[in-house]
Amino acid sequence: MQKSENGSPAIEVDGLKKTYTDGLIRRRTVEALRGVTFRVEKGTIFGLLGPNGAGKTTLIKVLLGIVRKSGGSATLMGLPAGNRLSRVKVGYLPENHRIPRHHTANSALEYYGALSGMPVREIRKRRSELLELVGIGKWGPASIKTFSKGMLQRLGLAQALMHDPDLLVLDEPTDGVDPVGRSEMRDTLRRLKDEGKTVFINSHLLQEIELVCDRVAILVKGELRREGLVETITRRQEAEFEISLQGSEQTIREALRDWRIAEWSASPGGQYTAVLKLGDQPTLNKCVDRLRSAGISIMEIVRRRDTLEEAFLDIVRQPESPFLE
Repeated sequence: MQKSENGSPAIEVDGLKKTYTDGLIRRRTVEALRGVTFRVEKGTIFGLLGPNGAGKTTLIKVLLGIVRKSGGSATLMGLPAGNRLSRVKVGYLPENHRIPRHHTANSALEYYGALSGMPVREIRKRRSELLELVGIGKWGPASIKTFSKGMLQRLGLAQALMHDPDLLVLDEPTDGVDPVGRSEMRDTLRRLKDEGKTVFINSHLLQEIELVCDRVAILVKGELRREGLVETITRRQEAEFEISLQGSEQTIREALRDWRIAEWSASPGGQYTAVLKLGDQPTLNKCVDRLRSAGISIMEIVRRRDTLEEAFLDIVRQPESPFLE
């Protein structure tokens, strides 16, 4: 597990367990969380992934104090999960957030701000800037009956930010938001990160997670199957490099004779692209030295990675015990 560079982490989960009991006559236990351990550093964007039934919702409920843990420990902003003072520092956007339909955007923010104990003057001062931040600045006086699902999600993010929390917990924040809106929301989340806020996202939209998150955790049947940097999780086990070269095809192929070329393509002007499985850095260094000795120009070297979706599916299908990256 990585060490915190900013004192206590925003979220720390250590051996967290939750067991539910089902049935009145034949008592059946369900282990929703089975010794989950990870931490979320302050000022980062962290993604929680997993198939249906993995325990993601239970984990969020334990963190917010909605459900009691069965074992282990969890803290938010250095305080025990569920502690009233820890919740004051958290902004929460639940999945399928329901805002009473008689509200306008402005009155909804007044309502939720009041629930957080904010004075009316402060609420009215913040609501305009928050609506602008989430991209619905002109819709303050409008009835939410006229809002699309994407607009309601934007309003939900604004209400989560109303009391200026240090930690945001967002459950499917871009669900129902169109591609332009998702891009704008990613920009908003990055801006919040730059301001020092921590963002914890639960989402099934893997591409969105890949584009915005620093680290991710993957839960499978209540177990932490993988946790780490996105770039580490998507790195292929067998190193595969895409090398762009300039020179004669015959000379290039001769220089690469000791390695299998997985893919080959040619471009105008004597440029070629070869994809090689080289295994490790020393082998790559040897390949580069060979190419240079042959007088071949190396235009670019890119290490290929899986998409987060490809890595996620591979991890979910693996039967091994959980481990940390």
